[in-house]
Amino acid sequence: MKYAHVGLNVTNLEKSLEFYTKLFGMEPVKTKPDYAKFLLETPGLNITLNLKNEVKGNQVGHFGFQVESTEEVIAHKNRLEQSGVLSQYDEINTTCCYAVQDKFWVHDPDGNEWEFFYTKSDAATFSENATACCTQEPSTEQVNCCSATDQINGTANCCS
Repeated sequence: MKYAHVGLNVTNLEKSLEFYTKLFGMEPVKTKPDYAKFLLETPGLNITLNLKNEVKGNQVGHFGFQVESTEEVIAHKNRLEQSGVLSQYDEINTTCCYAVQDKFWVHDPDGNEWEFFYTKSDAATFSENATACCTQEPSTEQVNCCSATDQINGTANCCS
């Protein structure tokens, strides 16, 4: 396999191009009035943005990049902040999905969540507290990495 592929529906191609150019740190390899394509070598990812009149609901839990170290998480966060993309949630030493992780989250213009994370070690528990991103039970409390709608409906799936 050469590339994993994700086709993402977007409602505003111009805003999405601006966001994803910053997120990936590169320009798209192809753009059309209703389409854009990015080819990332590391990780091997072919992602296309497909303009639609409407995008209903979050059809995906989230997207993410697993990196090699906490320093790399921080470097990506700093890179994005310098280009105007601010972290929505920062989680350091969080236990999530049977792993201890450092991570941060950003949202694209249509609300899709992206995380950059480093897995430090395995953990014996799914989540150590209700404020970590992976809550198994529906909660009305705000959870740092999942949307309020997902939390209230119990449909949050924030595992990496």
